[in-house]
Amino acid sequence: MSTLKVPDLVPPPEQDAKRLKEAFDGLSKFSFSFLGLGTDEKAVTWVLSQRTASQRQLIRQAYQRLYNESLIDNITSELSGDFKDAVIMWTLDPAERDAKMAKEALKKSKSGVKHLQVIVEISCASSPYHLAAVRQAYCALFDCSIEEDITAVVSMPLRKVLLRLVSSFRYDKELLDIEAAASEANQLHEAIKAKQLDHDQVVHILATRNFFQLKATFERYEQMHGSPIDEVQLLQLAVNNSSLLSLFFSHSLKQLDICFLLQDISSVGKGNLVSLMKMVILCIRCPERHFAEVIRTSIVGFGTDEAALNRAIITRAEVDMKLIKEVYPIMYKNTLEDDVIGDTSGDYQDFLLTLTGSKF
Repeated sequence: MSTLKVPDLVPPPEQDAKRLKEAFDGLSKFSFSFLGLGTDEKAVTWVLSQRTASQRQLIRQAYQRLYNESLIDNITSELSGDFKDAVIMWTLDPAERDAKMAKEALKKSKSGVKHLQVIVEISCASSPYHLAAVRQAYCALFDCSIEEDITAVVSMPLRKVLLRLVSSFRYDKELLDIEAAASEANQLHEAIKAKQLDHDQVVHILATRNFFQLKATFERYEQMHGSPIDEVQLLQLAVNNSSLLSLFFSHSLKQLDICFLLQDISSVGKGNLVSLMKMVILCIRCPERHFAEVIRTSIVGFGTDEAALNRAIITRAEVDMKLIKEVYPIMYKNTLEDDVIGDTSGDYQDFLLTLTGSKF
């Protein structure tokens, strides 16, 4: 599901570090500029965009060892603008990167929940091992836990949900209990009917069950509490909700296991808790749709939200970018690549397209 294109024969990290140093000094063989005049951005893209996370960390270590300089510091001083931000994000260790993004999100005093997306993504669209690594990196970087910062800056009831999500360690194997799925589908339904989305049992289910178990629970919810309607009626239900509409066109009825659940949660109201819980469920069940939506939202309208665009492409390039690219045109009638090309330019555009598997 990754779109990363790694060469069959990867050079030693020392060789990659040397190429990057030459690129910063304008001495790279990839350079199309006059010798020694400025950084060769194409060489930077060529090297870093075709290496895995572990390979990139070896390059960082080799660079420090060879030149007694920080690769991140040199990227910061030699590159600029959106391209610089994207390359730094890509070069950082993934846990360090996500810890820094979570910290920035928690610094923002904003209404709504959009700025909290990254915390939900780390908790619900990543492996439990990655979440544990992010928590560890957060403590090392900021001398406090992510739980402490959430407690300090996020108000209830969002605080209650986020704390449980970031504190959990889900079982990561495919283990299913069908009876439990049915029982917990009923518990979700009763809590939604009572408009108690932050009920202790609801939060417990969403924060502790393994992803396979939760997907089975969502499917049982649809079977038990979705109305026995035909496809025409389902389309009428979805037509005013873009997320549900995309689910309708890209799945069979049997696979629409969160359509009614999302619709029922929406019926509770329009508050921040409703938005957060829908985000949690979508990240668990269909993360590719969540990130497709993040990308689309970042580029539509006036201006581009480069931070969100970078986050979605860079954090998912080695995870499920191939799936995101598949669902994107179903949801928005444009390819992901076309939308990125329409809203970016230059080396920044080339870098993002390389990560999506569309260049080099």
